[in-house]
Amino acid sequence: MSEQSYNTQPQPPKGVGPLQRRETRLAWGLLSPTLISVALVVLLPLLAIFWISVKPIQLSDLRAVEPNVYERFRGKAKAVGDDILIEYRLTNRSKEKPITEVTLKDVLPEGLAVQSVPENCTLSGREINCDLGDWEPGYKKRLQIPVVVEAAYLANPVGMRDYPAEMTGVSSSDLFNANFTTENFAKVFDSDEFGEVLWVTIFYTVFGTVGALVVGMMAALLLNKTFKGQGIIRGLMLFPYVAPVIAVAFTWVTLFDPFSGSANALLIQMGAIESPINFFGEKPLALISVTVFEIWRYFPLSFLFILARMQSIDADMYEAARMDGASPFQQFWYLSIPQLLGILSVLFLLRFIWTFNKFDDIFLLTGGNAGTRTLTVNVYEQAFALSNIGAGAAVAVVIFACLLIFSFLFFRYVSREEGL
Repeated sequence: MSEQSYNTQPQPPKGVGPLQRRETRLAWGLLSPTLISVALVVLLPLLAIFWISVKPIQLSDLRAVEPNVYERFRGKAKAVGDDILIEYRLTNRSKEKPITEVTLKDVLPEGLAVQSVPENCTLSGREINCDLGDWEPGYKKRLQIPVVVEAAYLANPVGMRDYPAEMTGVSSSDLFNANFTTENFAKVFDSDEFGEVLWVTIFYTVFGTVGALVVGMMAALLLNKTFKGQGIIRGLMLFPYVAPVIAVAFTWVTLFDPFSGSANALLIQMGAIESPINFFGEKPLALISVTVFEIWRYFPLSFLFILARMQSIDADMYEAARMDGASPFQQFWYLSIPQLLGILSVLFLLRFIWTFNKFDDIFLLTGGNAGTRTLTVNVYEQAFALSNIGAGAAVAVVIFACLLIFSFLFFRYVSREEGL
């Protein structure tokens, strides 16, 4: 008989064992509080924006309609036995929504003898309770309670404000009912300005992102050397990014002011221009100016990442290229760029998203005027300037959709090429 050979090598376990499953459950259990917290912080505001975008509501509709009361004394209490009135001014400030099941509860000051109470009101000791029924929109009424002043009140007078009345009522809210509409999106897309606003946003985002990457790469190339004082120079490069945005925006507006700005005065003295230029007040110069500000302010972030990646590249490759006669440009194009494509792709993704969502820089520089109105500025104007919170939320949803499409295309095509 021929001898048979048997494979005595250990075989990998098939499937997942009970211990590994237990460890997996334990890991998910430990991570679940963090995951739930992050999901609540991220998803709840996003879902709220989507919900508001399809609701026909104004900014004032976010607050529930409540019954209002203003209470005061009518008459002056000078002596025991004086007759005065406790007056409640009741109003429904909403002109569209009724309030049902309205009630009033108040504690009267000590030392006032109540002579009579209005209809639908009851008095128990010093506490008065009133069932005021249903109020139609714009409801107004005065409720008066005649009282007689006693010695206890004069000895220790207490104003009505020390005993605020409590009002309760039930009202409907357009924010939580089942009424939905597409008018907010129709108002956004039917607007003659939407195309211009979208183009301004794309111009500002693309050129601001690419410009920040290019300037950051140039700064990294210049400072990718060892020299005396390199730490100080690199620290100064970070100033635009770490400086408060309000301070640098105010400085730029002052510097380029057409009447008192140093930039215009210098250009006029040099003979470069004949009259002052309104850098942040004229089309299309204002858009170019805010884009340049974006590049200047955020190139240090690209500079830091690109410089760190450059310093990790093996110097032997450059030495070999120099020995083969490669020029500095060829070394940069054929050696540095392939090594930097990964970090450049990540920086482009992050800077594109951040710049697309940028609001404070443009708002501080121009307020969205002179052709610098982006989608984020449009959100502010719709929601707060025009008090149309639904339209503002609709614009925010459009921003989310644009960034979602960009992210899909980026990860679908760019990330595959770069191995991200």
